[in-house]
Amino acid sequence: MNARLRRIVTSAMALSLAVPLAACGEEQTDAGAGEKTIGLLLPENKAARYENFDYRIISRRIATLCLECELDYRNAKSAVDTQKMQFEGLVKKGVKVIILDPVDAQAAKSWVNSAAKKGVKVIAYDRLAEGDVAAYVSYDNESVGRLQGQGIATALGSQASTANVVMMNGSPTDPNAPSFKKGAHGVLDRKVQKIVSENDIPDWSPAEAKKKMTEVINALGPEGFDAVYSANDGMAGGIAEALKSAGIRNVPLGGQDAELPALQRIIRGTQSFTIYKEVRPEAETAAEIAFRLLEGKSIKSLTSTTADSASKSGIPAKLFSAEIVTRKNLKDTVVQDGVVRVDLLCTKDLATACKSLDLN
Repeated sequence: MNARLRRIVTSAMALSLAVPLAACGEEQTDAGAGEKTIGLLLPENKAARYENFDYRIISRRIATLCLECELDYRNAKSAVDTQKMQFEGLVKKGVKVIILDPVDAQAAKSWVNSAAKKGVKVIAYDRLAEGDVAAYVSYDNESVGRLQGQGIATALGSQASTANVVMMNGSPTDPNAPSFKKGAHGVLDRKVQKIVSENDIPDWSPAEAKKKMTEVINALGPEGFDAVYSANDGMAGGIAEALKSAGIRNVPLGGQDAELPALQRIIRGTQSFTIYKEVRPEAETAAEIAFRLLEGKSIKSLTSTTADSASKSGIPAKLFSAEIVTRKNLKDTVVQDGVVRVDLLCTKDLATACKSLDLN
């Protein structure tokens, strides 16, 4: 995407912040009330992206496609039972299309299957829910893991072949986490000497990642590892705190999601890279698929591939590609795309480092 088009996209995204489309009021019981409603269920609010980008972009796109449509948005705040109630509430209301990013993909299977029997079309968003889903929109998550693994190997440079690496993987309930792990192992198992410690972190918890990293440091010693793979930026923040507390510096650390604190750590030098997954195309595609399903139209042109879950094969899917962000290309990726404003990124303590990266 060229710079001019990115600026246009960014402007459109900014406009979306003012769209008051979602109906987040009390649950309705009138089955006919949901005929022109699309449900949107997001999993948590710890990661900044869901509230600030996914929800707002989906809102804007649906409003553009269908003036009379309503978006009923709920956030589960990491609670499976809450999301179950939200999902069942939408079905009871009569909503026929639901965009679902599951807290726990396996737990969602029974809800999705029950809804499908009632004619409800469920679009698995970002994470592939189990059950009879109608479509899936996400990123190629194994490819993302490979990018992360390569990021660690590149940061280690000529020392990679003799390096010991610690791996902090994502939540066991997130179906994307095993794909990230598989992709990362596909690179690291060939490029580095050894994975000396590996943990799956429940709920992608930064606090738990910090705790586990502290345990690793105590067990292996500050010289017992050469790099740390973190499945996302939130956990990388906790890991960076543990490294700092132990007085450990210049250890390559990678993440994912291009969150503001992570980008600032990259500028500061305490995080080596992050993975940038542009939310706009993912969110807009999910919105358009939802609208077409609501109207009974084909989604074939929007789903260029298929995906398989443990419970269903051949799910129509759209999988986007991600890119790695380091100090070298930060300006030409997340800054140029408008993901982060330079005035927010370059705080006073980072002024000199930002100037050296031509961020002004």
